[in-house]
Amino acid sequence: MNEAIRNLEPQQVWNNFADLNAVPRASKKEERVIAFMKKFGEDLGLETEVDHIGNVIIRKPATNGMEGKKAIVMQSHLDMVHQKNNDTEFDFDTQGIDMMIDGDWVRAKGTTLGADNGLGVATIMTILQSDSIPHPDLEALFTIDEETGMTGAMELKGGVLKGEILLNLDTEEDDEIGVGCAGGVDVTATGTYNTVNVSGNVKAFTVKVKGLQGGHSGMDIIKGLGNANKMMNRMLYATRDLMEISEINGGSLRNAIPRESIATVVIPAEKETEFLTEFDAMKKAIINEYTLLEPELSIAAVETAVPALIMTTEGKNKLLNALHAAHNGVFRMSPAIADLVETSNNIAKVTVKDGNIKVENLTRSSVESSKEDLAHSLRSVFELAGYEVSFTGSYPGWAPNMDSPILKVMDKLYERMNGHKANVAACHAGLECGILGQNYPGMDMISFGPTIKGAHSPDERASISSMQKFWAFVQEILKHVPEKTA
Repeated sequence: MNEAIRNLEPQQVWNNFADLNAVPRASKKEERVIAFMKKFGEDLGLETEVDHIGNVIIRKPATNGMEGKKAIVMQSHLDMVHQKNNDTEFDFDTQGIDMMIDGDWVRAKGTTLGADNGLGVATIMTILQSDSIPHPDLEALFTIDEETGMTGAMELKGGVLKGEILLNLDTEEDDEIGVGCAGGVDVTATGTYNTVNVSGNVKAFTVKVKGLQGGHSGMDIIKGLGNANKMMNRMLYATRDLMEISEINGGSLRNAIPRESIATVVIPAEKETEFLTEFDAMKKAIINEYTLLEPELSIAAVETAVPALIMTTEGKNKLLNALHAAHNGVFRMSPAIADLVETSNNIAKVTVKDGNIKVENLTRSSVESSKEDLAHSLRSVFELAGYEVSFTGSYPGWAPNMDSPILKVMDKLYERMNGHKANVAACHAGLECGILGQNYPGMDMISFGPTIKGAHSPDERASISSMQKFWAFVQEILKHVPEKTA
């Protein structure tokens, strides 16, 4: 079906996307896609460099008549989130993404699609290839590791880029012009627990929470979707006096709302009926709460082989209490911008195994003090349970500039082309603009892109008609870049 994708319009963009999606490109495993992009630039005869961290910069001179316009940087990230459905057989390290057309949507078969941010990358590639699209001096910046730490943007040195305007192609609604974003910090709690041997007449159950939608832990957090780690904890908390815990494995990526969680518990055989009664009561309560938001939610306890070791009761209670108290979801809405989440937390991963506990959170906010407040609230909860807490990967937000010259150009162009105003907005996702702005404080920055739904989940899909709309908008923007200042 990937060949059918290549026949979509704009054809060259979709062809570049298909070529890109044939290259495995997980965050922190970008060696192959860096080499792919370096060869792409060199084959075009364009000035191409790979910096010390792996960012790829390709430079293309202005087309005839555009030399007097401000130089621009077009920027997208090379890495993608690798997520698949539990029943999908797929090796992200060796296989290219298997795509299909579903009405107006392009999606992948049981995995993430990579439209975030592959369609931005493919768009820039097409501009670099073209000998007919007018544009000023152009620097294409392809960053790495955006999804798991924004390492590429953080490591980009000042002075490398010469452009005055940055067009970030990583917004996921085609009627939106992004002028600001949230910053973030990873809050990780780690600890150890004592174990005891399983003995006596006991039974073991595998508890599974699955079928949740998941999604982007920034953009989708406002939807109130189910978090598998919090749901699992509610199931275990409700039955805490009837069972002991052997293992928990919930979630997979720090920036994805967890869709599945699996735990192994042990109960005295004589308490099986009581355990299942309490289990079913909580299961019904949770499914009832989420019936409209999570129609595919499944919670089950299936008898399994009895493990050798379990947590002590004391360790179990500390863990369940901490996870019960730790905040997940929207923490504060913005008082300045309607319907914008200001601060949130995603309890992304919970791992309990072999005497070690690890709870990974991603805390986001467009206000630095609010980000710190929530991060310290989480630290307090986990430290009260006796765990160690670290803050890593902190990155700043991007403050809106409503007087931006390129914003004014794009705002007018969008209305002329579409008959209505664009939605000029900030978002609750981490964009690289805020980080790049630290070393390029005078750069005029905007983020926009085609419509993509379900990013960071196997339900990720990109609108074909929106890609056509976006491509036309990109070309008009390049024609109307402001003149250089005298």
